[in-house]
Amino acid sequence: MAYQGEFVGEHPSMVETRRLISKVAKSPTRTVLIYGETGTGKGLVARMLHEESERANSEFIDVNCAAIPANLMESELFGYEKGAFTGAFAKKTGLVEAADGGSIFLDEIRELEPVLQAKLLSLLDTQEFRRVGAVRSRKIDARFIAATNRILSTEVRAGRFRDDLYYRLQVVAINVPPLRDRGEDVLVLAEYFMRRFNARYGRLIRAMEPAVRDVFLAYPWPGNVRELENLLERIFILEEDRQILVRHIPPRIMREVDGGAPVPQGHQDTGNIGTADLKAEEGLDFHARTRAFQRRMVERVLAGKGGVTAAAQALGISRHALRHQMKKLGL
Repeated sequence: MAYQGEFVGEHPSMVETRRLISKVAKSPTRTVLIYGETGTGKGLVARMLHEESERANSEFIDVNCAAIPANLMESELFGYEKGAFTGAFAKKTGLVEAADGGSIFLDEIRELEPVLQAKLLSLLDTQEFRRVGAVRSRKIDARFIAATNRILSTEVRAGRFRDDLYYRLQVVAINVPPLRDRGEDVLVLAEYFMRRFNARYGRLIRAMEPAVRDVFLAYPWPGNVRELENLLERIFILEEDRQILVRHIPPRIMREVDGGAPVPQGHQDTGNIGTADLKAEEGLDFHARTRAFQRRMVERVLAGKGGVTAAAQALGISRHALRHQMKKLGL
């Protein structure tokens, strides 16, 4: 499976992240820690680490530590022997044992209870574990890939995560950059998802109106790549137009881009152009209206942030790119 091709982006931070993934994947290290905000693609990175390693022909076990109840987590991870507790009518192989020879991905590692943190530390140190109710330990050979959207050093200082486990996991750390720090990658990703959804839904949407590109660049994408993917899929399912239009974008996004200004009632038809703006733009063609929208957006961000550098950061573009855009708009 070509996961490397799905980790889309041309920003230097993404090029470096892909290089690091390939290097770590081919190394003998048994522990990798992935940092990243929700929706940045930590699970995809974990799969790439497995698929590009010598373990690719063995199992990749995906465990969401936040999704399994604490009272079941130990038996799910380590398995149990017959009669270990009420209801244990037969022995069960745990997820750790199932990953022998391959990789196990522990997503949201911070959610592990302290007792299980201690057991995991012992497993990482010895490569041995014991099923619940067992007398003897079992040896395994697996790569442990952990991920978190928290700053683990902060969790350690707050007493919510074991320091020894933190240092054991921190041998190799990969940081997945948030979408807002990746410049025009949002447009590269949008085109990638458009190709994917065209194939999935039998559509022929290959373009975005210019104002949509500006909105995508200005919006901070708190849900990161996942939020962008979900938005575009929703448009492909619900809208009938042959291109992505501003009126397809939800009001909550337009409010954020427009500096928190209320979205007028006519948003769905006007792309967040207010009554006064519409009156001022009467008689303008499509491209002139688009330019007017771009100018208002940049003016509002500049006014709100008080400087080009801060405004560029808020828009998710470089200072040079913002200067170029201002020159084009006559600002």
